Formats: sequence, structure tokens, C-alpha cells
Amino acid sequence: MKENMKMGMMKKQTGQAAAVSPCAACKLLRRRCAAQECVFAPYFPADEPHKFASVHKVFGASNVNKMLQELPVHQRGDAVSSLVYEANARVRDPVYGCVGAISSLQRQVDTLQTQLALAQAEVVHMRMRSMPNMTVTNSPENGSISQTKSLFSMDMVIDEADIGESLWSC
Repeated sequence: MKENMKMGMMKKQTGQAAAVSPCAACKLLRRRCAAQECVFAPYFPADEPHKFASVHKVFGASNVNKMLQELPVHQRGDAVSSLVYEANARVRDPVYGCVGAISSLQRQVDTLQTQLALAQAEVVHMRMRSMPNMTVTNSPENGSISQTKSLFSMDMVIDEADIGESLWSC
């Protein structure tokens, strides 16, 4: 420990720059990090080691390195974000990963769409019950006019004043 302190003091006295901590990838892989040349450094900072740990566990460092090398620099950030998301999903659910999360969200969307359709049907039903019967039938043989307003061919009209009210309030 004293030797480390002496080395640090010697670096400060000689004017050498203090060593920059390696990126999370190089730290986990226990290798020297040349931040200017390291493909991982911009995307896996030293203060977020969990990001690279999960990506490394699922994909492997050499595969991630190859993927990042093949991509243009402007797309690498998005790729790393996707890799981290997929790796975290795989750690949580090793069998389905992201697909499990997407399927769960799709089931929620389906359920909510069903609930919305039921609520819209209830609104139509309530409006139909509150409307007076508009059917007037007279005999066409007598020369009188027959007037019928179909309840099922009407368009749904949304009253913006009633949007905030609950459907189930009494």
C-alpha cells in the first residue's frame, strides 16, 4: 500500500498524467485499456460494470467486439443498448429472453383492446337506451309517409364534455 502511494506521489511529482481507470470491459477481462483504441470504452464506462458483465455472460466479449467492429460508429450506441437489453432479458428469462417480454406485453395489449371494445359497446348501449324511439310507421297505401330512423346505422359521436366522466358512476 505504501508502495502504491509512493508511485502515485512520484507520478504527480514527475508530471505524468494519472492513469485513467479502464473501461468496464477491460476491467472485467483483466486487460490493459487504451481508451482511444478500445472499442468498448465509449459504451461500457468504468462506473457501469454490470452492463458489460451481462453482455459478456450472454454473448461473449469476442462476439460483441466483432459486432461493434462491423458497425459504423454512429450505430454502435444503439447496438450496445440493444445488446444490454437483450442480455438482461436473457439473464432474467434464459429460455425466452426478449421474446418472453414482448409476448407478455402483446397479451396486455390484447387484454386492454378487449376491455376498450367492451367499454365502447357499453357506451353505445347506454346511448341507445337513452334515445327516444324514432320509428314512425304509417301505411304507404294511404299516401302517408313512412319514416324510420335505424338505430344501428348511426355513426358514433363522441361528446367531448363527457370524456372525463366515468362509465360506471351512478
